[in-house]
Amino acid sequence: MTDPAAFHDAVRDEASAVLIGNEEILEGLSIAALTRGHVLLEGVPGVAKTTIANLFARASGLEYNRIQMTPDILPADITGTHIYREPTGEFELQRGPVFANVVVADEINRATPKTQSALLEAMQEGTVTIEGDTLSLPTPFMVIATQNPIEMEGTFALPEAQRDRFQLKLTVDLPDREMERDLFDRFDDQPDIGPSSVSQVVSPEDLEAARAAVAETHVADPVREYILDLVRATRDSPDIEYGASPRATIAFLNAGKAAAAIDGRSYVIPDDIKQLAQPVLRHRLVLSTDAELGGESVDDLISELLDSVPVPEEATREGAVADQPADS
Repeated sequence: MTDPAAFHDAVRDEASAVLIGNEEILEGLSIAALTRGHVLLEGVPGVAKTTIANLFARASGLEYNRIQMTPDILPADITGTHIYREPTGEFELQRGPVFANVVVADEINRATPKTQSALLEAMQEGTVTIEGDTLSLPTPFMVIATQNPIEMEGTFALPEAQRDRFQLKLTVDLPDREMERDLFDRFDDQPDIGPSSVSQVVSPEDLEAARAAVAETHVADPVREYILDLVRATRDSPDIEYGASPRATIAFLNAGKAAAAIDGRSYVIPDDIKQLAQPVLRHRLVLSTDAELGGESVDDLISELLDSVPVPEEATREGAVADQPADS
């Protein structure tokens, strides 16, 4: 399976055996997986953040490990350490839970900054260093961190540098009444339903092939200019103390390709970038003091930026297609 759209559809359809709604979250996870990105999931307790990650991993055939982050967890509890074996008289490497394809750092903001930083090298380089030895992590590798926007007592906010390493921040909302009724009925009929009810429908090899197809998705020059204009606007806004980094620009480029491929297109259009603006930017922007005191939210400011940054006329669907190479 080399078609990114088929990859996403297969995972989404299989996960729907358990999950009700949250199709946008599954699409965001597919986009990140197809572009070697990491995801920050935020939502109140009980909205199935960890379950969604588990379902995605199981349907994708990816090895899954969950780390419950707490204030007393140490970096070695994540990366691993050397353990002395008395029978052999030697130290043996005990690999930590970070050695998996999908690593869920549950409630990441409950761990101390020192422990949070244990994931930095893994997320950026795909390696971990244990007592001077640098080890490669499995391929593919993806971190999905969850956090709770309430109950902030005893938590440690992620520093900007680490937030920036997450390609997307996805918000898991409470279900509406109709969805919650469907959830109610499903669990009444099948009380034991859960991630174990989901089967593998694609393989890691399928993911690698789909990634190669995503990389070939075309981004026309006018669409590239639109991305640059949007990122620049975050840096020029008086309501934003710190705008998006160049890593955000690359996130728009890569995620835009994946979004287009999932939609069955070989080229990116401005609507792909608009769709991704909130997930790409919301965790990267730092509001000014005046904006915070005025009750502004990051999502509202991003919406205002989308309204204020014009889309180049050449970046329309026709322009995006016309600019493709002749052999596309």
